[in-house]
Amino acid sequence: MILGDFGADVVLIERPGGTRAGIQVDGPPILSRGKRSIILDLSVPDDVEVATRIAEHADVLVEGFRPGVMERLGLGPEVLCELNPRLIYTRVSGWGQSGPYAHNVGHDINYIALAGPLGQIGAEAPVPPGAFVGDLAGGSLTAVIGVLLALQARHKTGRGQVVDAAIMDGAAQLMAPMLELHACGVIGPRGTNVVDGMAPYYGCYRCADGGWYSVGAVEAKFYANLLRVLGLDDEDVADQNRQERWPVLRARIAEIFLTRTRDEWSKALEDEEICGAPVLDIEELPLHPHLKERGLFARTARGIEGRPSPLLSDTPGWPGPALEESGQHSAEIRAQLFLAGGEFPARP
Repeated sequence: MILGDFGADVVLIERPGGTRAGIQVDGPPILSRGKRSIILDLSVPDDVEVATRIAEHADVLVEGFRPGVMERLGLGPEVLCELNPRLIYTRVSGWGQSGPYAHNVGHDINYIALAGPLGQIGAEAPVPPGAFVGDLAGGSLTAVIGVLLALQARHKTGRGQVVDAAIMDGAAQLMAPMLELHACGVIGPRGTNVVDGMAPYYGCYRCADGGWYSVGAVEAKFYANLLRVLGLDDEDVADQNRQERWPVLRARIAEIFLTRTRDEWSKALEDEEICGAPVLDIEELPLHPHLKERGLFARTARGIEGRPSPLLSDTPGWPGPALEESGQHSAEIRAQLFLAGGEFPARP
């Protein structure tokens, strides 16, 4: 989706009667916007040949099978990169292409557990953060970075290469700030640190209407503003990091937040320099003034949709048209690969 938003011609190869990401899709999904789709049965030699021809003409291939599956299909890098030496062959897997876990099953929660991030999230028990840290940041964004790096290298060398973008590896890279804090001796076990939600000045508080408001008053000047606005003048700013005081202070702050609605707190605090923001639900995303000004979310025929990011001054991204159904472009793509008589075009 990201590469397509910024101009890539993305061809999605789908299996007959298959599903996307294990979910039966009803209607045009956002993640498939701007893509073209062809249905191929990779257990059939003729369809494997079609997939081979697509890869032969491609800049980038992205596959998400377990290690060894593409090789068994005859579509491994040793085959396709010989046919197309400029191909960026990108392999997105859970555990990576090698190692004792390489062929194990797994999901986001397992990858970030082994790589470290899950052990840092939560107060008592580890709290899975959706699929944001593993599948999306550790996997998809790492794969995009790998593709862009390989394309830049190809610009210099003329050669493609294999990108091993394991979700676990990307999640491990996200541990860099925590590892630095650990090396400096300023981070303790989960539930004892500033940014894991235990500090009363860094966390989320329930409001009178059931909504939540986030506070991140880490610096002393922001913490002082927080105490002032909440009327906690008897609290000493110098005691900000006295952990024995944290439970009592958190309870006091929680009681105060329950006296107003989330929107009332947003209005009262947004100009006070405490580092705060309301916690929004999905339906609210297109409505918030700041998000509207930035054009971050819009309600489209596909639902609530995010705009391509980042913003580029000369070549901005643009969300492509909906992919209405699997295999929608099968005939069109085959016509590009075959001659009128049904023969494959001569290989260069």
